[in-house]
Amino acid sequence: MPLYQMRVVFAATLLLFPLFGTTPSASGKGPIRVFILAGQSNMEGHAKIETFDYLADYPQTAPLLQKMRDKSGEPHKCDGAWISYFTGTGDNNGEGYGRLTSGYGSRRNPAEDGGKIGPEFTFGITMDDAFDEDVLIIKTAWGGKSLFYDYRPPSAGPYQQSDTDRERERNSPENAGHYYRLMIKHIKFVLSDIGRIIPDYKSDEGYELAGFVWFQGFNDMVNRNAYPEKTNGKSTNRFESYTQDLGHLIRDLRKDLNVPKLPVVIGVMGVGGRNPNEKNAEFRNAMAATADIPDLQGTVTPIQTSVFWDAALASIDDKRGKVRQMRYLLRTKNKNHANKDGKMTAQQQKDYVAQYESELITAAERAQWERGASNAGYHYLGCAKTFALMGEAFATAILSKRKD
Repeated sequence: MPLYQMRVVFAATLLLFPLFGTTPSASGKGPIRVFILAGQSNMEGHAKIETFDYLADYPQTAPLLQKMRDKSGEPHKCDGAWISYFTGTGDNNGEGYGRLTSGYGSRRNPAEDGGKIGPEFTFGITMDDAFDEDVLIIKTAWGGKSLFYDYRPPSAGPYQQSDTDRERERNSPENAGHYYRLMIKHIKFVLSDIGRIIPDYKSDEGYELAGFVWFQGFNDMVNRNAYPEKTNGKSTNRFESYTQDLGHLIRDLRKDLNVPKLPVVIGVMGVGGRNPNEKNAEFRNAMAATADIPDLQGTVTPIQTSVFWDAALASIDDKRGKVRQMRYLLRTKNKNHANKDGKMTAQQQKDYVAQYESELITAAERAQWERGASNAGYHYLGCAKTFALMGEAFATAILSKRKD
């Protein structure tokens, strides 16, 4: 059995270890639980709220939908879970914060509801249910960011520009790790004044840094410059340096926050589902292998997100891709297709594609797509069912490690 399949982790089988970083409460109330979520676009989250109803179509997720909505049918607003979300574009970064609810997924304006969720929503709902004390999520995520450069941790060493980097005048060594530094800076900023986020917080209640979730990888997986294709006879994983860099990030985060055994969950890249191609499988192995680094063993849990991939929606998406391809082939007068002589008008091309689509995608499939998907495959099809299951799984993994 491939390693990536062996690493599908279920809560019932997780190893346990005691609490770390707990600050006693002078008031008698327990410390708030602080969880750090970080990564790139899939940690941001691109599942539109309009896809919530899709969870009701499956018996295994219908109960989760009930937790995601209140009695009036509106997205649930947590009583005891709060969030600070730091994100942005380029140098234009900002913060959205408040009680955890929907809308803390990908945002154009960091301070405004983006109409989407990421893993944070059901992660926070699960943690809110688990603790009497308040829960604080500190989320830092930016789309299109790599570990080898953007999140490069200090102990990974200086970034060495490749010849291609120099030719294209990109990835300057002095900017490497910029997003790691932004992450640490924001975490410390929030922890310095928790009352700004949680109005009723009293400093004598203290806080416990209780877990870290890392959900990132697509930009590394598709980068052949940082991770060159294997030459003939080379048997090592071409993404081996990702394993080492993620190990460095975990150690550096723990050091910078002074929590030596901070529980860590890795959301292993699952785009494409249970049957990945060779490159995807190799990358998944590299991510999961971080848990086997000797000094990290027992404190790092990889979660295979491929098990939450919606294969039915993906099949429809493949057909939608064929429709887009047909539209392109007609427009470019491809010699093997209907407009090879270029005589079709724009309307004729439109009608041809419409007919082609109606024969390829059934009415039921179109309805299913509208109900369950809202983005591209590399964003897990923007499916709220997928993101909800991932968030719950990440939380369950951390909670399972806390049991006596």
